[in-house]
Amino acid sequence: MTNEPKKTLLAECMLLLVTVMWGTNPPIMKLGLQYISPLPYNVARLLVGSVVALLVLWLSGGYRRPAREDLWAFIRVSIFGFFVFQILFAEGINRTTSGNAGFMGCLLPLFVLLLNRIYGFGTINRAVGIGIACSIAGVVLIVLGAGRELSLAGTHLIGALLLLGAQAGNAYYTVFSRELLDRYSTYQVTASLMVIASVLMLALSFPAMHAVAWSELPAQAWGSIVFSGFFGLCLSNFLWVWGTSVIGTARVSVFNNLTPLFAVVTAYFLLDETFGALQAVGAVFVLGGVYITRRRKRLPDRQADAKESGSDTN
Repeated sequence: MTNEPKKTLLAECMLLLVTVMWGTNPPIMKLGLQYISPLPYNVARLLVGSVVALLVLWLSGGYRRPAREDLWAFIRVSIFGFFVFQILFAEGINRTTSGNAGFMGCLLPLFVLLLNRIYGFGTINRAVGIGIACSIAGVVLIVLGAGRELSLAGTHLIGALLLLGAQAGNAYYTVFSRELLDRYSTYQVTASLMVIASVLMLALSFPAMHAVAWSELPAQAWGSIVFSGFFGLCLSNFLWVWGTSVIGTARVSVFNNLTPLFAVVTAYFLLDETFGALQAVGAVFVLGGVYITRRRKRLPDRQADAKESGSDTN
């Protein structure tokens, strides 16, 4: 096996690890949210993730002073991508059903493909399109199999639209963070985007942060914050950004749709929720979608594959 296939396989394994971390993160977050409201909790975990990311950047020795023209790129990707996702996702979750949240989350690959097409970063090849369709169908089956409601009535519509905007921000972050990887390390790109978003979140939520009795929080709450900040944000985003440089944004985004599968499995073991036949079929569809995108070179449109390939800067 040559170096390139080995690197691709490593990237796919790391992205699988990311989906495991993102799938197990919500139950861990719920433990902390018993003691602290969502906004200050989100800021706290962002700060934890940012501190760790800066420490890793310092230890890596990979910092490079940004060129003046790249400063706006860092700010733009962080504001319209990472920050928008964090704000709209939290607000959307509070205003709609978990079923809507699960469904909106699976639309990330579509937004990624749309941005790639609009900005000319690559064409939509047949295998990726089929893989995305399979994974979306699988997520819908998982959501329905869990008995979660899909509704656009009343406030659920607002929540669904907020979650839709969150996924658009997530796609923006996924697509445009890659352009920075041509000049800066994964560590610097991830740390910079997280720090900018953390500063904005802290400024926006300072009154809510000030109202929390941080010294009185139990160890369970702090453990939840640290786990979510380190694994759910810092480590997972390092690997996510690095993965885009190796296998391309469209294929990376399909891995996102494995997250509901791991969330259901985690809930089955930790929260005694059911895992029925419909969810099992959905899992097959999601895994099938990822497999199809992995095998895309056996289908036509090799030019699109070339445009979606990339090289790591680390």
